[in-house]
Amino acid sequence: MTTLTIWFTLAILLPISTFTANSTREGGTSNEADLIRSRQWHLEYLEVPKAHKLSRGAAITVAIPDTGVDRHPDLRNNLLPGIDILPGGDGRGQSDQNSHGTGMAGLVAAHGESGRLGALGISPEAKILPIFCSPPHADGSPDALAQGIEFAVSNGADIISISSGGGTSSRLNQAVATALASDIVIVAGAGNRPLDQLISYPASEPAVLAVGGIDRNGNHAAISTTGPEVDIAAPAVDIYSTSINGKYRRGTGTSDATAIVAGAAALVRSKYPDLPASEVVHRLTATAVDKGPPGRDDEYGYGVVDLIAALTADVPPAGFESATAGAPGATGPTTAAVAEPAGGGDGGATARGLATLGVIVAAAGAWALVARRRRSSDDPPPRMSR
Repeated sequence: MTTLTIWFTLAILLPISTFTANSTREGGTSNEADLIRSRQWHLEYLEVPKAHKLSRGAAITVAIPDTGVDRHPDLRNNLLPGIDILPGGDGRGQSDQNSHGTGMAGLVAAHGESGRLGALGISPEAKILPIFCSPPHADGSPDALAQGIEFAVSNGADIISISSGGGTSSRLNQAVATALASDIVIVAGAGNRPLDQLISYPASEPAVLAVGGIDRNGNHAAISTTGPEVDIAAPAVDIYSTSINGKYRRGTGTSDATAIVAGAAALVRSKYPDLPASEVVHRLTATAVDKGPPGRDDEYGYGVVDLIAALTADVPPAGFESATAGAPGATGPTTAAVAEPAGGGDGGATARGLATLGVIVAAAGAWALVARRRRSSDDPPPRMSR
């Protein structure tokens, strides 16, 4: 029998003013479209302008299975025709009633405009494949995400950025496995505390790049769920990006960190087009800036993403280090992108809720998708209330 857990929201509302993207075009006065770039503190922290001299994500497609992606002025040149898995969209994934999907897309690939006007993404020349598979204000199912992943695989995605997480189903397990076997990088958020005490699925899948969060000081973000599955960390607090109706939003959570890492993966895939997905992941983790205890830890994974190092470092192939460990003259990084044994996922037909991994602050309102969490047969039953 298939058991369906009711999805529950994961959102904290914070006071923030409404701001629009296009008022400068009309009146020429200072407004949020002018200021948004300076508020994107993660750009300077990650040395994004310097990274853009090395790669801008050209020829890479990033799928965003989420609440759809609005045709924001800072994004519309990068939007491909997508799909609506759920009813109520425009049929191409290019509408968003909530802002979460649009915010994630902006973090990946917003191109802004000249003169530092508008938001800037990590990989501004990447294409976004929008997939509306998460309801804006209602419950949903892991199978809808699975269908979105299947569409991404069939439509040429190089990277799938999943800013939601929780439990799974047999169809979702299979969709993730198919995407990984198709040489696609899957990036997924670890989850948000206090709601998520375990690493969410699909982030808990070993071959998926699981992302935790840091704050403005570069330290572990209190909201970010910890665990042995975390691979890498990225900015996750007070992250500004695009929103619906030409507006901007501020969010906190591993949703945002996930989209930032997906953008980093796009930079690497664009610069090194012959690298398989597993080596893209390895390059990101092997060059990450180690934080916390030496080596991998449950808060930062292998460390904080380092765009410049990922694009320039001489990184031996995954497995090279362990194969040469102890050998005379062995050198190089001692981390591997996927160190845990294969597995992940319940493998059964139990469908559990999904949740966006962000705290969204936007003119259109704050929200989050449902929480999905992988559990073993010995784990307590899933929560049944919002």
